Amino acid sequence: MARYGMAIDTRKCVGCMDCVVACKTENGVPEGLNRDWIAYESAGKFPTIHMEIRSERCNHCDNPPCVACCPTGASHVDDLGHIVLVTHNACIGCKACLASCPYDARFVHPDGYADKCTFCAHRVGEGLDPACVMVCPTRCFTFGDLDDPQSAITRVLESRRGHALLTDAGTGPRIFYLD
Repeated sequence: MARYGMAIDTRKCVGCMDCVVACKTENGVPEGLNRDWIAYESAGKFPTIHMEIRSERCNHCDNPPCVACCPTGASHVDDLGHIVLVTHNACIGCKACLASCPYDARFVHPDGYADKCTFCAHRVGEGLDPACVMVCPTRCFTFGDLDDPQSAITRVLESRRGHALLTDAGTGPRIFYLD
């Protein structure tokens, strides 16, 4: 069974937000809410300042605290690529998953359920890439099966140095940022 993940090349990402717009359009995300967003982080001192632009979203963790704390089982790890999903009609909107997510990747949809990135599971199930991957003008995204040694994502992670966010949280994030 596949274990999907995503690598984002921070040398290519220009923060254009095409991924954000594509996600909102593809998934009908309400105005004012986002399943993905652009983050900017700078480090160092002049003249050696480094700035990283990242497209962030749910990390579809290997050890997702949002699933462990969900009292109804609405938050779950799906058989499709171990993607972390929410069954909307089983969610009671208690916000336990929002509090447990170290990435602040969830929000309460106006209809009362927790919402977040799904890796566009409806597209991936048909053999397509997530909408954010498809529209990126710089091709900074690589999506695929982390357990397949021949997949593009496995090869790019083996060939480039990178990092994940908040690894000390012990969640096993599956979003990687290539340096």
